[in-house]
Amino acid sequence: MLRVGLTGGIGSGKSTVARRLAQRGAVVVDSDAIAREVVAPATAGLAEIVTAFGGGVLTEEGALDRAALAALVFQDPAARERLNAIVHPRVRQRSEELIAAAPPDAVVVQDVPLLVEGRMAPLYPLVVVVHADAEERVRRLVEQRGMPESDARARIASQADDAARRAAADVWLDNSGDPAGLEAAVDELWTARLVPFEENLRLRRVVRAGAPKLADPDPDWPAEGARLCARVAAAAGERGRGVAHTGSTSVPGLPAKDVIDLQLGVDSLADADAVRDALQDAGFPWRSDIAWDNAKPPGAPPWPKRYHGSADPGRIVHLHVREVGSPGWRYALLFRDWLRADAAARDEYLAVKREAEARYGDDSDADRYVQVKEPWFDAAAPRADAWAASSDWSPSLE
Repeated sequence: MLRVGLTGGIGSGKSTVARRLAQRGAVVVDSDAIAREVVAPATAGLAEIVTAFGGGVLTEEGALDRAALAALVFQDPAARERLNAIVHPRVRQRSEELIAAAPPDAVVVQDVPLLVEGRMAPLYPLVVVVHADAEERVRRLVEQRGMPESDARARIASQADDAARRAAADVWLDNSGDPAGLEAAVDELWTARLVPFEENLRLRRVVRAGAPKLADPDPDWPAEGARLCARVAAAAGERGRGVAHTGSTSVPGLPAKDVIDLQLGVDSLADADAVRDALQDAGFPWRSDIAWDNAKPPGAPPWPKRYHGSADPGRIVHLHVREVGSPGWRYALLFRDWLRADAAARDEYLAVKREAEARYGDDSDADRYVQVKEPWFDAAAPRADAWAASSDWSPSLE
């Protein structure tokens, strides 16, 4: 089963995307619909709201008067927190019941309006954000929902901004224009990414990187790394000792294979094994074919690690799980920080990468590409250590 978080600002068209995904076969769990269900007449949720806010929030028929309740809580953060404390736990419980009833091969899309505001993005293997320009959203709210313009603008201003949503988004669907274009984008997302992602996740199958071709530096790599680090940290829980974006995509301005390398620190490999299933459920299947750490200073003995890949066909990830303080753990952080700081070393390394690409860039056996680089790493290690000593460097996850 693949769980997808779907969100977007009010008036963005999130419900349109949810309906299209349902038509394609997704199991849609609508948080707004559930929020109405858990405060329906004769429910414990409605009774608790009346206790908290008084009988003035009821209609003559005994149902929740949403406009009256909104007037009480919209401008009062403390009142809004009281309401959320009543509604949100019930929504979570009912959502989990619906998810548990879904087939094991389902793509479950959780429609969560405040996913970003609630900092829930790391809890999903994939987050889809539906976007529309603010003025277009205002127009829709006024014309289609009959909302006063001032209220529409206030609602939009009270929610997360575009920058926060972009930071959370693995997939960004723009719904500012042609509805047919949005439908086509959703269909492509379903066919090319969600369906194979679910199958890979269920079968614990890793998406391989393919031939080692270098790409120009992508300004999105740092944000992708941060988003994936948060996802790994959430899955590892208290056994994790920090997650870092490492490898070439973590070095600004450096051409690299379009692969995000991550390092999860643990106290022991017993902890790595204990979080294996949680990492797999989060979208990172275990790769049992690699057990020894190649990232280590020259002459250091082989050091065991654990290695996970990605089930998401839209993003290749190499996740290295290492003991904090081990040679490989330190080495990965040191080389990243040294290359960030030393332009000459960065240029040297790029030249070696170009040579490896020229020789083996069309070879699906990435080991040969790596072997071309190893002599440079061995020779560069003392220089990196010297830089660490001269700069008072210490390992950092940033």
